[in-house]
Amino acid sequence: MQAKTPEQSKTILTDMVLPGETNPLNNLFGGELLARMDRAASIAARRHSRRIVVTASVNHVAFTKAVPLGSVVTVEAKVSRAFKTSMEVFIDVWIEDRESGERTKANEAIYTFVAVDDTGRPVTVPEVTPETSLEKERFAAALRRKQLSLLLAGKIKPNDATELKALFE
Repeated sequence: MQAKTPEQSKTILTDMVLPGETNPLNNLFGGELLARMDRAASIAARRHSRRIVVTASVNHVAFTKAVPLGSVVTVEAKVSRAFKTSMEVFIDVWIEDRESGERTKANEAIYTFVAVDDTGRPVTVPEVTPETSLEKERFAAALRRKQLSLLLAGKIKPNDATELKALFE
């Protein structure tokens, strides 16, 4: 199975925030944004694996900037690292200034997907070969996040979390 670059999984969804998608402050509901991120991330994971994918976890979401009514929102997702059957997908959310067209990063998230066959059994996915400095940074951090998750779940012992130990040595 040939490795793929994050760019090969890149998915961009652009849409406008409509009145029925906002809270009383006229900002996009967080749950609506989560759904948009999940869709973009699942497409990225599917492009990477060429398989059916299921959301395994939402590892991180940062709602750092409100997304106002009428905003043009762009959700960009790329597979940042692949493990045996799972893929970490990093998602960046941008809003566009109405007048200048300048994009501002509003939010980010990290989702994990598992590739499955038609019966729902996990299947092997291609590795990721990062190219840019940002892709390399996200690729390296993905292993630390995975080890932390496994450690907190009691699935590995502290001594087995080699990437995490290296941070403190």
